[in-house]
Amino acid sequence: MNSFRWRVLLGLAGWLAIVPAGAQQGTPHAGYVYPAGGRQGSAFKVLVGGQYLDGVNRATISGAGVEAKAIERIKPLTDDQIKQLKDRLKELTDRWKSANEKRSGGADQAEAARRAKWSAADDRAMAELKDRLANATRTPANPSIGELVAMEISIATDAAPGTRDLRLITKNGVTNPLVFCVGQLPEVSKKAATVEEERRSDGRSGYGRQAGGPLDPPEIALPSIVNGQIEPGGADRYKFKAAKGRRLVIAAAARELIPYISDAVPGWFQATLALYNAQGKQLDYADHYLFHPDPVLFDEIPADGEYTVEIRDSVHRGREDFVYRLAVGELPYVTSAFPLGGKLGDRTTVEVAGWNLAASEVTEDFKSLKGNKLEPGIYPLAAPAGGSIFNRVPFAVDTLPEIMEKEPNNNPQEAQKVKLPVIVNGRIDQPGDWDVFRFDGRAGEQIVAEVFARRLDSPLDSILKLTDANGKLLAVNDDFDDKGAGLLTHQADSRILTSLPANGAYYLYLGDTQHKGGREYAYRLRIGRPQPDFGLRVVPSSLNVEAGSTVPIAVYALRRDGFDGDIMLNLKSPPRGFSLSGAWIPGGRDKAGLTLTVPGGKSEKPFYLHLEGRATVQGKAVVRPGVPAQDMEQAFAYHHLVPEKDWIVRLTGSAKSTLRWKLVGDQRVRLVPGAVAQVRLQVWLFAPLGGFGTELGFVLNEPPEGVSIRKVRFGKDTVDLFLGADASKVKPGMKGNLLVDVFLRGAPQPQGDAEKRRTPISTLPAIPFEVLPAAPPRPADF
Repeated sequence: MNSFRWRVLLGLAGWLAIVPAGAQQGTPHAGYVYPAGGRQGSAFKVLVGGQYLDGVNRATISGAGVEAKAIERIKPLTDDQIKQLKDRLKELTDRWKSANEKRSGGADQAEAARRAKWSAADDRAMAELKDRLANATRTPANPSIGELVAMEISIATDAAPGTRDLRLITKNGVTNPLVFCVGQLPEVSKKAATVEEERRSDGRSGYGRQAGGPLDPPEIALPSIVNGQIEPGGADRYKFKAAKGRRLVIAAAARELIPYISDAVPGWFQATLALYNAQGKQLDYADHYLFHPDPVLFDEIPADGEYTVEIRDSVHRGREDFVYRLAVGELPYVTSAFPLGGKLGDRTTVEVAGWNLAASEVTEDFKSLKGNKLEPGIYPLAAPAGGSIFNRVPFAVDTLPEIMEKEPNNNPQEAQKVKLPVIVNGRIDQPGDWDVFRFDGRAGEQIVAEVFARRLDSPLDSILKLTDANGKLLAVNDDFDDKGAGLLTHQADSRILTSLPANGAYYLYLGDTQHKGGREYAYRLRIGRPQPDFGLRVVPSSLNVEAGSTVPIAVYALRRDGFDGDIMLNLKSPPRGFSLSGAWIPGGRDKAGLTLTVPGGKSEKPFYLHLEGRATVQGKAVVRPGVPAQDMEQAFAYHHLVPEKDWIVRLTGSAKSTLRWKLVGDQRVRLVPGAVAQVRLQVWLFAPLGGFGTELGFVLNEPPEGVSIRKVRFGKDTVDLFLGADASKVKPGMKGNLLVDVFLRGAPQPQGDAEKRRTPISTLPAIPFEVLPAAPPRPADF
């Protein structure tokens, strides 16, 4: 084996090539949970729809006070199976009718004798068939939600209200997270959309139909949260009694529960709400609220009586994962707040407007949260004294000086003079309003002007313009794309980063691109020198890894105010055996592919990991946490980084993988255009690879253009990779990580196909690289 071609231990019976755990079954996926929440102090059953959910035994839910356990996996029945059940039930029903007729003496004796007898066993059989049909599930049209798991959820009375992450744990690993809500209102749930029903002749479906439908809407008491699912073409209706003058808030949560549905267009359930009186007259309608896809109705009841609320999809789509939570009642709902933030540690009085609020002001004093010192960021607004807030309202805190915008400041002559750095809290008070600010600057000085409005739930669609004292336009921006705000449907905040051309006065204009305005059109405007910084997103937030192996992950850098330095990554207090390779994001790069190596051995419980990044920013050491995120796809094309609460790793298999790898020597490879660089890896063979003619192959995973594997050399316990850099394609200064996949290459196909079968078996630890300038030609020897 000195050549170590790795046709290892050929012909040993019983040994098969090791395939990563889950490769045959696929990655466990959860598409929806229904109902998607419950009340404090309650226990109830939920259904989770997904794919590759074999062997589900429990779930993990973020935060304290919520427990979940699997009851059963429900397998959908085929149409033939359902037809057989219905035929059998009809046969039993006919016999039951005949038996009753016989006992009542309603038929002649000959006919009665012909009829079958009815027994206690028949009673049990009929009840069982009815129960099976009542709970029969039809196979969803989309395989990604084609499997069902029933779970029991228990919520403690002191569980904190709000959203959680729910993941199923299966024999093949952990699923992606789903949103699960803990509420405080009474809850009711429509029967899960799994019952095999007879289709109406007109093709319409729904729950509580009125117009043209036979069903009477179910009645709900106020306040309540109603859980439901919209089926194709369906419209769900609920009736309630309300007295004149009651100020009702009717709020739908749909996109909030499932942010993106990759195979639906638009890429989420677009709910609509309508309110009707007892005569069927529509009193109100909404298909969104401000810039949020989820609609909200605000209505003062005009007269005592019965009312009906309807929820459906705007384009009449529907299926099992069109899940909603519909809140109805006199709910304390904030529609606007001002200011949208304050200085960290200072007491800030916030004006709040809305429906059913206990007070019109809130006092905020952000210093610490659960005993931990707060960093600048966005936090939920507190409730008014003696009251509560139903909706979550964001409130920003920062360390810069803060002032209020002062009118009139609609033009350069009336511009409000500000001293930098500063955060201005203001409003676009009326349609067409412009707020103008004047500041003094110096030649070559860099200035950042950034609006925080849409990211703080303001409807303002801002635009920024910067001019010099003569009115010459220097910079303008409408929309700035914040990669950290993956749930915004419209990135409407503005940002300018520019260098000033000369000493003197400058004017910054802030307005609304749609020429709208009002009390709710609030903003926070930061003006000053750049404050370089960064944030991190770790993808994916759920990982299923074969014990003892190495897998690729991605870390995104959210660079701010021109920071372009290296970011070094590490695991914070990792469990034993977990490590990163290629743990850096090179300067100027917004994304790095790296690898995570996990320990051998079996573990039933998932591991919770924490990543952090370190960098030197303006001479100071800065540490930032890595926020777990899902790379979600919308409408087959658009990708969004959606933050999650936990980064979870589940070990699968039993450490029986064949190979373990370790980089030898310098961890960073230096590539020279036109030359070849050698990378040595130490390897351990834990189990033989089977199959005649089997050999190992190596391939770069999404490599930079111009970098390739030129040659592989096998040693006794090492592998050398020889990497080449094409001088016409690579540029000096290029940095990053190389990810290398390892596969088994089998014998050619019997038909003579020269392409050999490939079976992936592992990933090498990430190999950091840097491209150096080409060496100058050596003078000829004389």
